[in-house]
Amino acid sequence: MNTTARRFAWAVALTVVVGPGVAFADWTQWRGGDRDGVASVSVEAWPEALSLTWRHEIGTGHATPAVADGLIYTHSRQGEDEVVSCLTLHGHDVVWSKSYPAPYRMNPAARGHGPGPKSSPTLASGTVVTLGISGILSAYAAETGDLRWQKRFDDRFASTAPVFGTAMSPLVDGDVVIAHVGGDGDGALIALDLVTGDERWAWDGDGPGYASPVAVELGGVLQYVTQTQKHVVSVDAASGALLWSMPYTTPYEQNAITPVAYGDTILLSGLDSGAVAIRPREDDGAWTLDEVWRSELSMYMSTPVLSGDRLIGLAGKRKGQFFCLDPSTGDTLWTTEGREGDYAGIVGVGDAFVCLTSDAELHVIRDSADAYDEIATYKVADKPTWAHPVVLDGQILVKDEDSLSLWSLR
Repeated sequence: MNTTARRFAWAVALTVVVGPGVAFADWTQWRGGDRDGVASVSVEAWPEALSLTWRHEIGTGHATPAVADGLIYTHSRQGEDEVVSCLTLHGHDVVWSKSYPAPYRMNPAARGHGPGPKSSPTLASGTVVTLGISGILSAYAAETGDLRWQKRFDDRFASTAPVFGTAMSPLVDGDVVIAHVGGDGDGALIALDLVTGDERWAWDGDGPGYASPVAVELGGVLQYVTQTQKHVVSVDAASGALLWSMPYTTPYEQNAITPVAYGDTILLSGLDSGAVAIRPREDDGAWTLDEVWRSELSMYMSTPVLSGDRLIGLAGKRKGQFFCLDPSTGDTLWTTEGREGDYAGIVGVGDAFVCLTSDAELHVIRDSADAYDEIATYKVADKPTWAHPVVLDGQILVKDEDSLSLWSLR
């Protein structure tokens, strides 16, 4: 498709989908617009059943799609290629689709999770940024799909992905892309210019984990905090200089939980490692870390979500327990009996949470500190679901093993 045709398709998509007087909630990156797992919409009443609007096969992988202005941006695998596509929300029409060769040999221990990609695309300033399972970092023009730049790190690191494949989702902060690239024991947290891909800085103190970085202001200093292969680290947003770090290891080096900021504390967890809240403090240029509390509840791959003074998550005990913690004290407010699943993509939606487990069960639970209160449960696929649900205005977008589906709440 030539440039003129692509621009026409884009214009038609916007005309059909948006139209006058129609507004859409956006979900532009890992865990939503603010990277906190909270949707920008609320639901007045949850129906007895969801209605399937459409289903579209897009390829394998666990990347949560990005959504803005009635358009969906997906990152998936088709054969030996990774594919980045733009579709209309209204009718799943393909506006553009781009691919590149990305052969990948899976670690046998991760074979059940498929060959990716696992990282979610990030949409910012008219650019879609993706990170493939083998560590290929790309930026596309959101309107046309034209490749703006692409980085492969074969000549820089002995391995371009951690043992079980790249899983961290890139962060766009202003005009820079933040990504942890490289592989086992050899990597760098880097900042690249969003437009050109030029490197601004790099911190190379550890290889990547499977968590995603977040931007946090602590002590008046903007910093990027993430779980690396063997640490929790914070670097200065302007220079990439290390501000503070803490050793943090989990079995088989599977650090996978995105740090959660709560006031002046950072909440952390990992496989068989409990949960902990730390308070970084700066005094005359030197940072120290105070442990505020520690809990026995361990999270593995599911990042928890804050709602005021409640933290909702999925712990690994008893084959998966939903729980609610007090984030100021670490006290457990409630837990479920167990067997909820290996994973849940958790999203706060008004006065409720939607929790999509890996067996395609979408649990809607009330935001309550008193007890687990399930409002509804929906079956949304017949294949595994490892991506977050995207809750829009009256609709929910679900990525399963190889397809994307749109469900109506009305």
